[in-house]
Amino acid sequence: MRIQHFIGSDRFYLSDGGLETYMIFDKGYDLPCFSAAVLLDSEAGRHDLASYFEKYINIAARSHRGFLLDAPTWRAGTAWAGPLGHTTEEILETNRRAVSFVMAIRARHETLRLPILINGLVGPAGDAYAPDTVLSADEAFEIHAPQISVLGEAGADLISAMTLTHAEEATGIARAAQKHNVPAVVAFTLETDGRLPSGQALSDAIDQVDRETGAAPLYYMINCAHPDHFRRVLAAGGDWLRRIGGIRSNASRMSHAELDEAETLDDGNPVELGQLNGDLMEMLPALRVIGGCCGTDHRHVGCIAEQERSKTFA
Repeated sequence: MRIQHFIGSDRFYLSDGGLETYMIFDKGYDLPCFSAAVLLDSEAGRHDLASYFEKYINIAARSHRGFLLDAPTWRAGTAWAGPLGHTTEEILETNRRAVSFVMAIRARHETLRLPILINGLVGPAGDAYAPDTVLSADEAFEIHAPQISVLGEAGADLISAMTLTHAEEATGIARAAQKHNVPAVVAFTLETDGRLPSGQALSDAIDQVDRETGAAPLYYMINCAHPDHFRRVLAAGGDWLRRIGGIRSNASRMSHAELDEAETLDDGNPVELGQLNGDLMEMLPALRVIGGCCGTDHRHVGCIAEQERSKTFA
């Protein structure tokens, strides 16, 4: 019922910010393989995860918006079982625990005025900052289907495949979600030239995935890039912009290569990021989910929420 209401409603939803960068740079956690799923293994980690999400839920409540609550499973697919020291079954059980964890948070906070969707995160099988592993659609299907199946069975309302670097992996993920009857969002990361790390134009990637899956994704999202890196691409216009329903931008203007080497957090300017996201809202007629990615926290999302609210009620 929740996902049908989400699809049929014009209500705007917020998401959180950069979970992993916040936990590493602000809370001092060591996240092997950049995986926030490991926080589920300790009482302190679970406490800090809950406190983190509750800050954003409070922002959504104050701004009268819905909230997309992410299960911390971005680096918890079967491709990451070995690097994290787990068997395949152990990593899939981590996904079940992650969904159960965020469902308990939803149970404490959801109201009729504050709808909350459980969003199972799926990440690329390789490096999100460089396409060192370029999969075919069939390979991506086989790799990602087990996690997507478990997330759906555990109760996720939808899955979001984040920081994808090439269209073929997105196609495989969308097909796997179709097979397991889980609504899916496809999010591409972009380089400073506004193109995917594979070199493909964003519009072409969206067209390719839609063509090869029968337009299966609920919508597409841009994440893990600063608005300055892609707003000129959006400003060029085109019907394909109506397929973009989400933006989760970085606080930093640094390139992915620079971010990968950074030893300190570049959290940018929250007010400026809010204003830049406000500009994006005017370019994207189907935009309905907005939040942050690397380097962002509740300050940035709070400023973004204020911009969205001012645009809505202008």
